Amino acid sequence: MDLRRDVFQAIADPTRRTILLLVASQAMTAGAIASNFDSARPTVSKHLQILTQCELLRQEQNGREIYYHLNAKKMKEVADFIEPFRAMWEERFDKLEVVMKNYKNT
Repeated sequence: MDLRRDVFQAIADPTRRTILLLVASQAMTAGAIASNFDSARPTVSKHLQILTQCELLRQEQNGREIYYHLNAKKMKEVADFIEPFRAMWEERFDKLEVVMKNYKNT
C-alpha cells in the first residue's frame, strides 16, 4: 500500500525540520546532509524520501550527485495555511498582555 504523507506529518519530525533548515540556505547532497546527524545514512535517506514525496524538497541531478533543494513554493503554501492561526494567537496574546498590565497596575 502506498501511503501519501501529509506535509504536516513530514514537518512534525524534528530530524526532517532540521534537514529543511540545512537545505534552506544551500543545496546539499544526501551525504552532506547525513553528516550532520548521528543516525545511519539509510535513516536520513528515508527522511529525504518523505520530504521529497511531500514536495518540500526537490532533487536536482548534477553529474553523479543528487542535490536536494528546498521547494520554496511548497513552504509558502504551508506558511499561508499557518498564518491565520498565528495571527489569531498573536491577537490573543496581545489581549492577555493588556489584561496582565491592567492587573499589575491595580
